[in-house]
Parts: sequence; C-alpha cells; structure tokens
Amino acid sequence: MSNIIEITDFAAPELDVYARLTEAQLLNRHEPEKGLFIAESPKVIERALDAGCVPVSLLLERKHIAGQAREVIARCGEIPVYTADFDVLTQLTGFQLTRGVLCAMHRPPLPGVEEVCAGTRRVAVLENVMNPTNVGAIFRSAAALNIDAVLLTPTCSNPLYRRAIRVSMGTVFQIPWTFLGTEASDWPESGMQLLHNLGFRTAAMALNDHAVSIDDPRLMAEEKLAIVLGSEGDGLSERTIADCDYTVRIPMSHGVDSLNVAAASAVAFWQLGSR
Repeated sequence: MSNIIEITDFAAPELDVYARLTEAQLLNRHEPEKGLFIAESPKVIERALDAGCVPVSLLLERKHIAGQAREVIARCGEIPVYTADFDVLTQLTGFQLTRGVLCAMHRPPLPGVEEVCAGTRRVAVLENVMNPTNVGAIFRSAAALNIDAVLLTPTCSNPLYRRAIRVSMGTVFQIPWTFLGTEASDWPESGMQLLHNLGFRTAAMALNDHAVSIDDPRLMAEEKLAIVLGSEGDGLSERTIADCDYTVRIPMSHGVDSLNVAAASAVAFWQLGSR
C-alpha cells in the first residue's frame, strides 16, 4: 500500500525538494551521488522509471491518486506520496503542475563518452547551450530524428533540469548522453580530439564563406558524423569551427540569416541523422 501523506505544513523539510531547492542545489556538484532531479507528468515519470531511475517521493493532486497517476504510484513502491488540491500545490511549488504530478528521483551516474558513443553513427554535440528549454527541445528532436546520442560541453545546461526534462517529453531518458569533460577547458581541444579518436568526422553548424550546404552528399556518406551546434547568442566559437572537418549551413530565404539552435537542430537531424 502506498504511503499517502496529506500536506498540512508548507515548511516541512521533506517538501524542500519541490518548493525550496534550486536546480543547482538539486544537482549537488560537490556530492553528485546525492543529486536529485524532478520529473513532471505521468508519461515523463514512466520514461524515467523505464530508464532505471530510482524515485524518492511523489507530489501530486489528490484526484490523481486513483486516476492518471495510479500506475506511477504502483511502480514506485513504498515511497512517500505527498498530496493536496491543485491550488495548494501551485502555491507550494510556485508553478502549475503539468498533469498534477511531480516525482523526485536520484540522479543516475553519468556514463563516459566512450560508453555513450559505442556503436553510434550520428551524435549531436551541444556547445554552451545554456537555455534548458532549448536543451530539452534538441533532445526531443534527436530522439525523433535518428540521432544516436547527445554530448554536451561542460558549460551547457544540464538535461536533467526540470524544464529541460519537461520540454523533452522525457526523451532525455531515452537518448544516451553525457558531458565532454567537467571543466570549460576540456572543450574544444580535448573533446574534439576524443571525437576524432572515436572515429567521428565533425560538422560545425555555422555560417561562413567555407560552409557547405546541409544536403552536400559528402556529409551523408560519412560513416560516423558528429553534428556540432552552438550557443543561442554567439553560435559556435571560431576555435571549434576551425577544428571541425566540415562547416555546414542551412540554406535560408527571405533574408533570414539563421535559426534558433533548437530549430536548426531539427533540420540538421532530419537531413543528417542515421537511416
């Protein structure tokens, strides 16, 4: 039988994970083995559970106990299930819950780059993508459009931030991913060298006079290709572009010079993804 607990005290420390801890505190860089994340909505929580993530507690609307959260509750075993009406939960968390269900979970240990890239043909590399919404959207496109794995430079937003998980619709639990090092200095030199050592040719999505069109047949002919996408404001660094084997552009019309990184990723993955 599940441990259903009616919320009576907003200040209860067991609710800190939902109401008071920041994303940085949940991440817990100093003790990553103690890190947590928040999954939102039954579908996303199911995908996290399918990926082997371990739940800590649930927070949900009372009406969902016997409704759309019933299967999630059953799968989570004897963990605490904190419940209240919708308005109370919105006041507690500071935002409206998507489908009225949150789950705090332990962060899984990050795999190594070699493990993530084993057997892959197409990987996405995100350089300094800071907006969790963009990170989540890129993961969703990667899952839908035949990208085998996602690698992030150390300064990227973490894919297990609540907003990134939500926008990705839980695909952050379906696509293998990890960081290319732990310090900003690990990219591009050592990270790029690792990609080349693993047999990848690298394609920088950027605008310059030497860029080839995204439909260039040489790109699709590459056995292993890493598609490198840059930050929202500045795009890829000049050093990264210089170190890549290709510079690739998406042809534009009506005088538009570029797309948002999330939109550009979808175009790139559609054209260059594994088939």
